[in-house]
Amino acid sequence: MTTPDIERRLTELEIKAGFAEDLLERLNETVFRQQQQIELLARELSALRRQLAESPTPAGPRNPRDDIPPHY
Repeated sequence: MTTPDIERRLTELEIKAGFAEDLLERLNETVFRQQQQIELLARELSALRRQLAESPTPAGPRNPRDDIPPHY
């Protein structure tokens, strides 16, 4: 191989490495945001479960007639 070929290949590899680093950084940011969303949803789910457990009315089977609008 000649020096210009080696330099061209090296330049191409550097460009590819730059794109790979950029992609990795964007993926890391996406994973970080998703982890924050998961943690928020887990906290909300926990709060809803706590509310359900503390609810004075039992969460037993519902009567479908309760869902009928009043004009029926």
